[in-house]
Amino acid sequence: MQTNYKLYINGSWVDSETGNTDTILNPSNEEAVGTVQIASANDAVSVLKAAEKAQIEWRRLPARTRADKLRAFCAEIRANAEELARLITSEQGKLLKVARFEVEVTCTFIEYACEWARQIEGDILPSDNPNEQIWINKVPKGVVVAITAWNFPLALAGRKLGPALVTGNTVVLKPTPDAPLSTLALCDLAKNAGIPDGVVNMVTGGVEVGKTLVESPITKMVTMTGSTPTGQAIMKSASQNLTHVQLELGGKAPCIIFEDANVDIAVAGALHSRFDNAGQVCTCNERMYVHESIYEVFMQKFLDKVNELKLADPMDLTTDIGPLTTKASVEHMEKMVSQTVASGGKILTGGKRPSSGQFEKGYWFEPTIIGNCSQEMDIVHEEIFGPVLPVIKFKSFEEVIGYANDSDFGLAAMVFTNDMNKIMRLNDELEFGEIYINRGHGEQHQGFHNGLKLSGTGGEDGKYGLEQYLEKKTSYVKFNA
Repeated sequence: MQTNYKLYINGSWVDSETGNTDTILNPSNEEAVGTVQIASANDAVSVLKAAEKAQIEWRRLPARTRADKLRAFCAEIRANAEELARLITSEQGKLLKVARFEVEVTCTFIEYACEWARQIEGDILPSDNPNEQIWINKVPKGVVVAITAWNFPLALAGRKLGPALVTGNTVVLKPTPDAPLSTLALCDLAKNAGIPDGVVNMVTGGVEVGKTLVESPITKMVTMTGSTPTGQAIMKSASQNLTHVQLELGGKAPCIIFEDANVDIAVAGALHSRFDNAGQVCTCNERMYVHESIYEVFMQKFLDKVNELKLADPMDLTTDIGPLTTKASVEHMEKMVSQTVASGGKILTGGKRPSSGQFEKGYWFEPTIIGNCSQEMDIVHEEIFGPVLPVIKFKSFEEVIGYANDSDFGLAAMVFTNDMNKIMRLNDELEFGEIYINRGHGEQHQGFHNGLKLSGTGGEDGKYGLEQYLEKKTSYVKFNA
């Protein structure tokens, strides 16, 4: 599997017009693991035209035939699973054991979409006119531009490729610049699986390339996972052609521990949901609220578990937390911790980047818990996206609901309680697209991954996510005229 990539356009690896390359560094040691060429605006136009041409024949195939080709694609991914997993770990810093899981999830995202090949249904409605029917058909949009994030580079590609392709669209995928290698590796696997040239394309580059892809009239849909500022820029760029935009953006998930919660279950859920992927998950536990009556008991058990976490080489299967993906992420952790302490927060464990031994190079930060926090602090409102967690005591249901909803984001929330009355009210009153009750984060394919407020628009997964990739076409059919 190569690690020095060109652009993948219409089934071939081609040189970029710019001739420039980016070097991808291993977050564990800052050593080079590969290179990618940087596309130009003209390259972006070329790839869109290739996808547009290929879509004519791809959409004519029966959906079941498209699904069969995608299942063959998954077989190719699984045949190369270990190499892909190690590539993910090398470029992104994810634990190898988690990277292996990500490869499998990439396949199951695609395979779930394939299950819908025989279930893309329209409607036949009675007309108010005699001898007439109303047909509503669901048809592919056309060319889909998919833009992925660096925290799950391969899985996010599968999440978008599956529903886009099974519904008859073609895709131009722009992988994240920080960890693009594993995503680019999918191109050869797609070709080996018999997916026609031009159906899957990939170009790498920065803002110029992304802007060209989004603003083109050829593009009929943009699906993007990433930061809220980037999503807002995409919305503006897509507006001139009224292109359909689906965005999965930042989050600031509250994790609420009520006084009647099972403490051990809550500790396990809160721990996983803060330190999974070193805290680099948009649905992670970003701010924790603990009822004052169980605060001491809960925090003692929680801190004991945090202090047991092993920060080490992500290739080591006994490691619990690896490096962050970028140097900027480490600097952001330092800034957030410093500001919070200056505002009165108290570091209960961690609080800095380790510097000795294996940590002299790479993007490392200790698992960090900060107590004595208040709702007004920046750390309670700004996305952390790393292994740092502020903790706040609360007194009442009404108080904590107010705290939780006091956010510009609305992606996910976690709640631990055995009181059904609380659960019913929480489902109704929490302003978040996903709510996890008595467990940590982690959505399923048949659900709907949907953010409110500044956390996105559209949503992914399940029936509702797949329908994002389809247009509705209405025909009024007169007969026996």
